[in-house]
Amino acid sequence: MRRDEHGLAVAAASDAALRHFDQALHELLHFRIEVDAQARAALAEEPGFPLGNVLAAYLGLLGTEADAAREARENFAVFLDGADVTRLPERERAHVEAVRALLGGDFLRCGALLALITQRWPRDVLALIAGHQIDFFTGNAALLRDRVGGALSAWSEDDRHYGHLLGMYAFGLEESGHYTRSEEVGLRAVSLNPRDVWGIHAVAHTYEMQGRFRDGLRYLDERHEHWSTGTFFNVHTWWHYALYAIEAGDTARALEIYDAVLHGPESGESVMELLDAASLLWRFFLEGDDQRGRWSMLADAWAPKVEEPFYAFNDMHAVMAFVGAGRFGDADRLVAVRERYLASDLPGVTNQAMTADVGLPVCRAFIAYGRRDFAAAVAHLAPIRHRVNDFGGSHAQRDAVQKTLLEAALHAGDHDLARTLVSERLHVRPCSPFNWLKHGALTEAIGDRATAATARARAASLRA
Repeated sequence: MRRDEHGLAVAAASDAALRHFDQALHELLHFRIEVDAQARAALAEEPGFPLGNVLAAYLGLLGTEADAAREARENFAVFLDGADVTRLPERERAHVEAVRALLGGDFLRCGALLALITQRWPRDVLALIAGHQIDFFTGNAALLRDRVGGALSAWSEDDRHYGHLLGMYAFGLEESGHYTRSEEVGLRAVSLNPRDVWGIHAVAHTYEMQGRFRDGLRYLDERHEHWSTGTFFNVHTWWHYALYAIEAGDTARALEIYDAVLHGPESGESVMELLDAASLLWRFFLEGDDQRGRWSMLADAWAPKVEEPFYAFNDMHAVMAFVGAGRFGDADRLVAVRERYLASDLPGVTNQAMTADVGLPVCRAFIAYGRRDFAAAVAHLAPIRHRVNDFGGSHAQRDAVQKTLLEAALHAGDHDLARTLVSERLHVRPCSPFNWLKHGALTEAIGDRATAATARARAASLRA
């Protein structure tokens, strides 16, 4: 029986198919588009290659695109029809079972099955990276940290992909609030492999969560050639750069990035890219900056992506675009379709719970905010503000929800809630100009002009 790059036995694969499989995982760890070509090449060499079919299924399902997921289901069904899964080695049977769970919409069961694979075979890179993405999509910060951390002792710096695991681990540490350790591990990961875009991304998140926007800009500038092109993750890293620019007060630079990279004439229209575009423009929307022309184009791109329920986190961003473009009819229709979706009996479908518990309240809140019914926006968001992680994403991405609640509270005159929210933000990120500006807006609203002036001066000094 042949063995993969990391020493694990692999059944039913020719030498050529296994080489393509190993290279596909290498490209996936770099978030390079070449992963698709290598995965297809592996199956071209050996159509019945079990782990090759498993990899192809993960690639189709983890992009959170309904059309790609449908194609992945169809292709995997063909594989299963021609395979005797009971004769596969234990590790490969476990992967097939995990994929089946994911095909059925059960993200949580898939993640749990992948965790068992990692526990038994900690050098299974496919289980680690697929599980890491599942943890991200379900917003499980502890598992983002511990799934990888629990496997690290089986690796050493002699392994080609050890640095990539450190990059993944750094992101899990950041999402769990271990910022000092996250920065240390992330910097080490990138030192081992300067093109580890996930490691670079983890460091960027660490600086974002601490309000260290100058450090973030400097770090990304110094490594520009390693992350800005050549991967399907460069757009998201540019989004981080634009967030830093906004915090620094350079909104023109943020919009320049939007037009050039996030959603301009040369941009793609994958859900991953549309998420970043909507999230960035929403920050302008909350500040009363009308970007109607940009919103209109973005709403057109989002419309076909959310015709059917698939992932509640995507729904939120589509609603952002519809509201920003003034297309409230589209936003209302999305909510109505999701309400009917919740009435259907779909046992084990993780997205149903995500939609019911977080997705719909957030969508309704954003629609209410767009209609200037700020009290209704507060009523929808305040009860769930500490559970927003349940529908996935990162702290930085979900901050759009927290900022919407803060702005709604300020507009609604709910000064007690606004004071609580501002205080929470200031004491976590005292070097954030945004937080001081909101402290100024709140104290101005309650008539404390001296404190408001001091807060605004503090924001200006941080930006200087």
